[in-house]
Amino acid sequence: QVQLVESGGGLVQPGGSLRLSCAASGSIFRLNAVAWYRQAPGKLRELVAAITSVGSTNYADSVTGRFTISRDNAKSTVYLQMNSLKPEDTAAYYCNAHVYRTYSDYLKWNENDYWGQGTQVTVSS
Repeated sequence: QVQLVESGGGLVQPGGSLRLSCAASGSIFRLNAVAWYRQAPGKLRELVAAITSVGSTNYADSVTGRFTISRDNAKSTVYLQMNSLKPEDTAAYYCNAHVYRTYSDYLKWNENDYWGQGTQVTVSS
């Protein structure tokens, strides 16, 4: 199995910063694309940022210029640096990872999809 553990959430004032981490562990041959999603109460889950295995990134318009996604492949960890936080960034943040669990999966392009348990980010004065 594969586990994704998010950390780094908390309460921060508007304009502040947080760094979220998503650590992958378990049966992993290769960690492919990883994305951060968020879901606020009463709203649909939305994509915040994504990063491919080679480091290409994509951001939601609402966070472009404020958030940065990065990864440390040696640690199987993806980060989300969040700066200039706004109250509307308040949400539960979830990590989503696409994984080849074995070499056989890699040869067959058989990706598995996993979600973390989420970490709460609250931006409030």
